[in-house]
Amino acid sequence: NEEIEAMAAIYGEEWCVIDDCAKVFCIRISDDIDDPKWTLCLQVMLPNEYPGTAPPIYQLNAPWLKGQERADLSNSLEEIYIQNIGESILYLWVEKIRDVLIQKSQTTAPGPEVKKKTEEEDVECEDDLILACQPENPVKALDFDISENRTEIEELPPIDHGIPITDRRSTFQAHLAPVKMVLAKLYENKKIASATHNIYAYRIYCEDKQTFLQDCEDDGETAAGGRLLHLMEILNVRNVMVVVSRWYGGILLGPDRFKHINNCARNILVEKNYINSP
Repeated sequence: NEEIEAMAAIYGEEWCVIDDCAKVFCIRISDDIDDPKWTLCLQVMLPNEYPGTAPPIYQLNAPWLKGQERADLSNSLEEIYIQNIGESILYLWVEKIRDVLIQKSQTTAPGPEVKKKTEEEDVECEDDLILACQPENPVKALDFDISENRTEIEELPPIDHGIPITDRRSTFQAHLAPVKMVLAKLYENKKIASATHNIYAYRIYCEDKQTFLQDCEDDGETAAGGRLLHLMEILNVRNVMVVVSRWYGGILLGPDRFKHINNCARNILVEKNYINSP
């Protein structure tokens, strides 16, 4: 409550309460208050566990924010949370976003809010941004469920992509995330969705039963999923899913394809510190 009061005092009209009971808030951030070129709306919901053991659930709204630019900004916010676990971070998030907008303003052309053809188009763009910051249905706008029956809100974490391995025109690449249900998110990437095979395996450790929930999928590359899962068992990794995409290049690789699949997976597991022992 002290953090919310402080945010309202610091940012004034930029800070908006969407749903006080559900702790849903919105803040409009720009590179320059008097003459904004780039503007972004940050929507957050504060779980009951925040700030102790859970981060804010958030969404970044801006018509220009897409692709790698969105991923980079999201990663920056999540790094701030990791570096300040247990502490209030909304102010740090807002100022980080403002720094990004200022840097963007200095290095790129004016944003869509001021790059206009007519006054009518400019008014429509401004109205769209206001609506984004003041949604009629905050649950729908934030795209999460705050019903009484749901005790935990799931959010896809960032997905890391390993260094591709190429052999005789076939390419292999591993993708890693600390949860199992990421395929739908991966398939939003047209290149990954077009892969000849997306082999995956996951291992989730159940603390209460002290057992593993695990499975694998060959996706047409016979026995590849089982070999990938076996590798993860040998390396004793847990609470992670690994997807290896293969784009077939027209030349058969024989058993070498399994070597490349497992090497891709092992490399990214080592890189992202999922392997604790040598």
